[in-house]
Amino acid sequence: MRPVHAHAAQAPKSPLAPFNFDMAAPSPAGVVVRVLSCGLCHSDLHMLDNDWACTTYPFVPGHEVVGVVEEVGAAVTHLRKGDRVGVGWQRSSCGCCDDCVRGEESLCDANRALIIGHHGGFADFVEVDARFAFKLPEGIDTNDAGPLLCGGITVYSALRHAGIGPGKRVGVIGLGGLGHLAVRFASALGCHTTVFTTSPDKVAEAGEHGAHDAIVARDTEWEREPSAKLDIILNTASAPVKFDRYVNALASDGTLSLVGVGAGKVVVPFSPLMAKRRRVMASPIGGTVMIREMLRVADTLGVRPQTELFPMSEANAAFDKLRANKVRYRAVLTR
Repeated sequence: MRPVHAHAAQAPKSPLAPFNFDMAAPSPAGVVVRVLSCGLCHSDLHMLDNDWACTTYPFVPGHEVVGVVEEVGAAVTHLRKGDRVGVGWQRSSCGCCDDCVRGEESLCDANRALIIGHHGGFADFVEVDARFAFKLPEGIDTNDAGPLLCGGITVYSALRHAGIGPGKRVGVIGLGGLGHLAVRFASALGCHTTVFTTSPDKVAEAGEHGAHDAIVARDTEWEREPSAKLDIILNTASAPVKFDRYVNALASDGTLSLVGVGAGKVVVPFSPLMAKRRRVMASPIGGTVMIREMLRVADTLGVRPQTELFPMSEANAAFDKLRANKVRYRAVLTR
């Protein structure tokens, strides 16, 4: 057994406190990762507060883990002790269903999240199925890699499945932890990118992330229309959105893609969908194939998150800032 020091919450919305537990040796297909840094995501906050009614306590947050392989299961051949790896939301899947076989493990009915029923990365070590520990390109810094493994893959996979490509016109609803990464990926991939934000102060910030245009849009009150119809509109907002006007802003065969978990009940007008053969889709993270592709693209094109760093000992301060929506744009805890 391996002794592990961590930070855990004992009840919903309670502060994190030191917590110790013992970790068994990895399964034959697993690895133990020594944590170097760990991103903090809104999903950690939802889990801390038990918003999704699936949290077990003591709860150790953290699903944007970057570290070094410490121990390798007997059946693992693609990783070695000392490899620098990243771990995101998913920690395992069945490995044999149609989704898993085609590299879409995030769609597997038996997929398991790192922090549901399992201790996360606010700890010395984490243990995962080795398929979900990804070797990191040398060019991606340790403190940048964690947010790419959750926020980065979430927006990248959604954009890819919506048909992104050079010359496409992409709209991004919301400029936060997800939205700023969506803008950076879309712009780096050669797309004309428009941000829709409820915050006038973020109009200038949108340009700093690579957006070509930014529109202040509150419900149906927009300051103006985009300069042309959009091929893809990606909703990253955590608050409910009225989608009528966004559907009408899509070009023919355009796609409204939803990744914001706060979308709740989605209501869209039917006639504008049918008239222009538009579609609405939702997207989770991405499978192993897509994650590797995302990491290569991020490395090659220089896509990185904008981060604020906190020592692991200041995890509660990071959570407080995240809860107040004051993080620009991804919080990362370091050791």
